[in-house]
Amino acid sequence: MTQPDPGHQTEATGRKLSAELYKLAEDTGRERISVGDLLTALGDRALGALLFIFAIPNVFPTPPGTSSILGAPLVFLAVQLAFGGAPWLPAIVAKRSISHADFASIVRRIAPWLQRAERMLQPRWTWLTLPPMEYAIGAVCLALALILVLPIPFGNMLPALAISLLALSILERDGLWALAGLALAATSAVLVSGVIFAMGQAALYFLARVFQ
Repeated sequence: MTQPDPGHQTEATGRKLSAELYKLAEDTGRERISVGDLLTALGDRALGALLFIFAIPNVFPTPPGTSSILGAPLVFLAVQLAFGGAPWLPAIVAKRSISHADFASIVRRIAPWLQRAERMLQPRWTWLTLPPMEYAIGAVCLALALILVLPIPFGNMLPALAISLLALSILERDGLWALAGLALAATSAVLVSGVIFAMGQAALYFLARVFQ
């Protein structure tokens, strides 16, 4: 497994998320990795990190229903970010786990992309990622997470990408990425609302044809 660049760290954020994931992936003493393990390992950075971890799989094509499964934890996490709560997940979510081998395989796939993003991230315009703006970002993530839970065909990719950008902006206190995430969130909201409107119109047309 390729090691993360040990020099690619900042005093403001400490160990990078990619490094934390590699550390867990290399812990061969664990047979399984649970969501609770991630919550503990990531400490006070868990909210932003877990938002990214649960959102990023939805950016890519996934089996039907995946976004609904991953969207539920995102809702819990976004609520806590919006209200300034400590990282917490209900036991039914925290106890969910995957085998260590599967976790390591996932890390090998996403970590190189995450490391590229981390090289571009840096603390700037930090006021955009600190309270009260942080709470506003949490509210936006909550709205996007609720969209992810809905069974909208191809309606999960842009909201998931927006959450991923916003989560990374919180982790690295990068206001520029926060603005990019908010812009993408607005774009995805417009597109998804258009899809929902079109689906509603199609349903009404179908009902009108059936009951005419």
